[in-house]
Amino acid sequence: MAMQFLGRLVSTVSPLFSNPYRVREVPASGYRAGDKLREEGRVALYRNAASYSWECVLTRPEVPTMALRLFQVSTEEDAMNWFPQYALKLRPFYETLHLKPESAQPIVDCLRNNPDWSAAHIAVDTGLRECMKHNYIQSQINARSGSGQTPLHVACARGDAACVKELLEESQARTDIKDSNADTPMHCAAKQDSPAIIQVLCSRLCPGVNELNNNGETPLHVACRLGRLEIVRALLAGGAKCNVVGSSGYPIHAAMKHSEKCCAEEILKADKGQVQAEDAVYGGTPLHWAKTPEMCRLLLEHCCPVNSLSRTGESPLHILTKKGRFEAAMVLLTHGANANLRGQDGNTALHLAMKMDHMELIKALIVFGADVEIPNDLGETPGLIAARTSKGPNRKILLDMLCSVGVQRCLPRSPSSPPPNSTEASSVGIGFQDMMYAAASIGAMSRGATQVDGLKPGNNKVDRLLCLDGGGIKGLVLIQMLIALEREAGRPTRELFDWVAGTSTGGILALAIVHGKSMDYLRCLYFRMKEQVFRGSRPYVSAPLEDFLKKEFGEHTKMTDVQYPRVMVTSVLADRHPGELHMFRNYTPPVCVGRESPYATSASFKTLTIPHGWEDEDVLIVGYTEEPPRKRRMVADEEQLVWRAARSSGAAPTYFRPMGRFVDGGLLANNPTLDAMAEIHNCNKVLKAEGRGREVKRMGIVVSLGTGKPPQVVASSVDVFWPSNPVEFAKSIVGAKELGKMLVDCCTDSDSCAVDRARSWCEMIDTIYHRLSPQLSHEVMLDEVSDGILVDMLWETQMYMYQKREVLQALARQLLEK
Repeated sequence: MAMQFLGRLVSTVSPLFSNPYRVREVPASGYRAGDKLREEGRVALYRNAASYSWECVLTRPEVPTMALRLFQVSTEEDAMNWFPQYALKLRPFYETLHLKPESAQPIVDCLRNNPDWSAAHIAVDTGLRECMKHNYIQSQINARSGSGQTPLHVACARGDAACVKELLEESQARTDIKDSNADTPMHCAAKQDSPAIIQVLCSRLCPGVNELNNNGETPLHVACRLGRLEIVRALLAGGAKCNVVGSSGYPIHAAMKHSEKCCAEEILKADKGQVQAEDAVYGGTPLHWAKTPEMCRLLLEHCCPVNSLSRTGESPLHILTKKGRFEAAMVLLTHGANANLRGQDGNTALHLAMKMDHMELIKALIVFGADVEIPNDLGETPGLIAARTSKGPNRKILLDMLCSVGVQRCLPRSPSSPPPNSTEASSVGIGFQDMMYAAASIGAMSRGATQVDGLKPGNNKVDRLLCLDGGGIKGLVLIQMLIALEREAGRPTRELFDWVAGTSTGGILALAIVHGKSMDYLRCLYFRMKEQVFRGSRPYVSAPLEDFLKKEFGEHTKMTDVQYPRVMVTSVLADRHPGELHMFRNYTPPVCVGRESPYATSASFKTLTIPHGWEDEDVLIVGYTEEPPRKRRMVADEEQLVWRAARSSGAAPTYFRPMGRFVDGGLLANNPTLDAMAEIHNCNKVLKAEGRGREVKRMGIVVSLGTGKPPQVVASSVDVFWPSNPVEFAKSIVGAKELGKMLVDCCTDSDSCAVDRARSWCEMIDTIYHRLSPQLSHEVMLDEVSDGILVDMLWETQMYMYQKREVLQALARQLLEK
């Protein structure tokens, strides 16, 4: 008796611990007709008194002795609820297929998980396409589930292209039915990654390709939001329109919001006008929706307006500033974003950055010309906001930082203060947009002549020389200082100097100055250039740099195409030992008869030549030709191409490969001041010897600009010796490394001795000499690409120029008077 009770207990409890809906193969003889409660077709419901359960059983004519138990539940209510579903929806399957437990299980699972689905939905979801020809399923081919989805919706959502094709071609499934969210089958297909389905639907001219669902999205919106690139391409090829406005905007806005660059590119390929499309809610362009530097660059490359205001009065820079996205904001600033554009409530981006205590953005905005004294509609300046809202340790840092660049007012404007648009309301701090030009204008008027299109006025009595050091990306320091000088003088650099000399990055900048490029443009250009040029590992591929130079200066522009100011760009002839300094010029210097070469030589070198008659061809290559002597002629420096001169001057060893026989001029003249003065002195000497004394001009002012001085640090031992043990070997390696660094530093040093010699020479000839080079807190590499580090470098330059404001003002007066 005990064993019988235990067996009955186990048989009663076991269904509670097993899956009651698991399909099992059971003996047909185990079910008596007297226990049958209901029967429809080959599906019957039995009550099992022994196990206190209700069981649904499918008989199989092909295997009469064995049946399939479809479920075994413990309550009659569950049995009565599920039995009609099983009996009705399984009929097409067991009449078409020979069901086994493993083939029946997916069907009953789908039936149970989706009780509102028809047999057609189940056939599509389980991929049993052979059952779709059953009459009962055909009658339900357009049936809608509780969510309004048809079997075609399900097939599209599964990404089953073959099933979709069969539904459309053989079952005539409708494509215009929408579910409860107003999604068409096309919307469901757009969420998947199967372009074949889109192609099938579009081939049937599916009407849902441009329809909006309840979320205000077309299938193209959906694909852009999810980053389905292939689906986007298929939709565009199938007739999807880019200009259908949804609840928040166009499809490109969805791509921008979710930073799907590839999808945005496809939209712009299909419709270039989408770059200016305004969203429906805020009236913002795609750039207002951009979140990452890559997305910003994409739109700006397609000429998206960088300073447009949305209907809420916000520019893309305002939005990125509020979100604290420094890297993306830097892309806008380096592509011409106006840092002083007033937006909602009259706030500039700097007002918003101050409210957030975002140090990096504050520095970047001020460096790029943001005015700290512009009031908003409430009369608050950015400085006042900083004083009011900055909290914790950042408060003192921020206020000290502002004072270091000349912010005078961090207090509310008094009633007696002049109105915001008054001249007195502008800051006189160096580097801000509202610098006073009055003194510069008066000085320019007093000269009695204006300089038009870079032409040298005839009443100058002395010449003015600008010398620009080398330093790679640190050329930004030169640009920042020249911006401050231009704003103080009220004139472009090109009109302030008669001679411009440069080395490496300074040489490129010198050529840019002579060709009339603005400093603001060059600052942005340098930030953009580093992304193109400094890619991969050193030495960098030269092609991007050369393409950049060709684009900026022109592929066929010659040095003599612009003759004033006179320009000297240094390089080094590296096909000999010792190497020789070479000058690229836009003028022909007087020949110094009897001048000896600095070195005796037993070698012969190729002259700087080009093939005769090929002057206008792309083969204008310095020192590359192997033509016979009778076909070669000497090439004057001024006939050289500008981009080649720039490339030759900037061919820094280990950074870029040589330009033929030329390497970076910084090896011999990183500070080109002495070499430029020697050049001018020799020219004057020859003119005097030839009796052309009237053409001699005295050098009145020499301005030498450096790319920043790195901090001086303690050096390890520079002792290099032959080691006798492993410890000495390690010391020798360290010493060799330190010695190599010291040799490079000494070779390229542009301060200390070079500056002392230039200053002494100028004092001896009664020439005004100015040397400006900021002290940097950290060493900045020549190929630095971090925006944060470069902004800090420019910030320190800004502080330096403010500290030197009296020197700068005196220099501007002197340049305008000469």
